[in-house]
Amino acid sequence: MQLLVSVADASEGRAALLGGADVIDAKDPREGALGAVRPEVLRELRAAVGAARPLSAALGDAGPPLLVECRARTAARLGTTFVKVGFRGAAAVSQAHRRAAAARRGAGERTRVVLVAYADWPRANSLGPGPLLELAVEIGAAGVLLDTMAKDAGLFMLLDPTTVGEWVAAAHAAGRLAGLAGSLRGTDFATARALGADLVGVRGAACVGGRTGRVSRGRVAALSALARAAPPLAVTALV
Repeated sequence: MQLLVSVADASEGRAALLGGADVIDAKDPREGALGAVRPEVLRELRAAVGAARPLSAALGDAGPPLLVECRARTAARLGTTFVKVGFRGAAAVSQAHRRAAAARRGAGERTRVVLVAYADWPRANSLGPGPLLELAVEIGAAGVLLDTMAKDAGLFMLLDPTTVGEWVAAAHAAGRLAGLAGSLRGTDFATARALGADLVGVRGAACVGGRTGRVSRGRVAALSALARAAPPLAVTALV
C-alpha cells in the first residue's frame, strides 16, 4: 500500500519526499478537501520533486467545467502524473459527468484522472461512492478515491469498514485503482490495507499543527513505515 501526502508548497513537498511519501499531492488545505494550488506553486513543486516521485494535483470540487478543464490542462502541462477532481454540489449524474469529462479533456492522454467520492456525500450534495465509481468507468478515469468533504470526522467514522471494503473491491473489479483518505491516522492504515486499498492519502496526520499546519518529514517517515508494513500495491498504473 502506498502513501500519498498532500502538500501546499515546494518546501512541504521536499519534506514529504525526504520522509518517504510515494506520491506527492499538490493541494491548498485552506480551500477545502480538494483545494487547487496556484499554477506558480504547482510549477515550483514540480521542480522540487523532479522525477523522484509521481506528482498529483487537486483540481477542486466545485466550479464550472471550464475551470476544471483549464486547471487540468495546466497540471498536465507541468508534468503531473494524475489529477483529482471532486463533485461537491454536483448531485445529479449529468452535472458530475460534465465536470468529470472536463477533467478528462484537460488532462489529455498522458495525465490520468482520479474521481473523488465523499463518504459524507449528502452533506457535500454530491454523488455517492457507487454512482461515482460507475462514472469513473464511463469516462475512462484511472482510479477513484474515497475521501471526506468535512474534516470533523474520519472516513471510518462515517462508513463502516465492510462498506468501504465492498467499494474498494468493486473498483478493482472494474479495473480501477482505489485510494482511501479522509482524516486518516496511522492507526487506520492496517484497516485500509486489509480492505485492499492501493494507497492512503493524508494531510493532517503528516502535519505539525493539523491540516493547516506544516508537513513534517518525521511524521511522513512514520506514516510511510506503517503504509509499507505489507507488500505495496503499485500506483504505476497511473503513470
